[in-house]
Amino acid sequence: MRTILIAGMLMSLLAASGCVSKKTYEEAVEEAALREQSIKTVETRNTELRSEISELRGRISEIEQRLANALADKSALSQDLLRARADLDRLEKLLSSRGEETGRAMTEMRRTIDRLQAENRDLSTELEKQQLAREARLSQMKSTYNELVGKLEAEIERGEITISDLQGKLTVNMVERILFDSGQAEIKPDGLQVLSRVGDILRNVTDKEIRVEGHTDNIPISSRLVDRFPTNWELSTARATNVVHFLQDQTGIPGDRLAACGFGPYRPVADNDTAEGRAENRRIMIVLAPLEKKRAETQPETSAADAPAK
Repeated sequence: MRTILIAGMLMSLLAASGCVSKKTYEEAVEEAALREQSIKTVETRNTELRSEISELRGRISEIEQRLANALADKSALSQDLLRARADLDRLEKLLSSRGEETGRAMTEMRRTIDRLQAENRDLSTELEKQQLAREARLSQMKSTYNELVGKLEAEIERGEITISDLQGKLTVNMVERILFDSGQAEIKPDGLQVLSRVGDILRNVTDKEIRVEGHTDNIPISSRLVDRFPTNWELSTARATNVVHFLQDQTGIPGDRLAACGFGPYRPVADNDTAEGRAENRRIMIVLAPLEKKRAETQPETSAADAPAK
């Protein structure tokens, strides 16, 4: 429409100036069309530029917001950095003020470590000595055991004597008939010979207490012996005491290494309801145990608070 109007205006101008040829008219119309097309192109580009400007403004707004946030973060980080520097200064001052105290503590700690290491070396040396001593004692006990078995072989084969070595505790168990007549406490001649052989061996064991234990069955003392031995307590104690006297007087074992104990019928090893069981219970046991004075040295004293109630 705009092209027609422009063409009309051109025709009017040409008409005013005189006669217009067809060619001139067509050129004018074509020129007007080109100008219309240029105007449309410019308007389209203008619209696109407005859209781009609007988009750029939005991006600028977003960037400005991000910049504002970054500035705020920078400000917060600057405050954190200032506080961190202040804390670091305080720590440096604190460490500096405690440097001397820390040095003394480290020196004392090194001294303690050196002392503990020295104590550990001493303890290791002592443990090694104790181990060697224990091995020597076990070796001696083994030798004593072998020697007893060798010298008492006949009695062992007859079942009159048994010898046991449990955890370093050596025990010679002798049935009644090899040492005593029934109801008697005097040692028989054959029993004296056996005890002499045992004493010759035990005399060389110097680091043990030799405890002689008397045991009986549960049959009460007969009426003909009750005046001498009211109960089995007295009989078992008398037998153990006579064995101790013989070992001291005849084999030379010192009295401070000997002990006599009478247990009567209260520690049976077999059933008292049978003759065989009662025969096993009537016995003398010679036990090699740690010396009493050594036990007293290694055991803590009993205080009044620890004493049993009466």
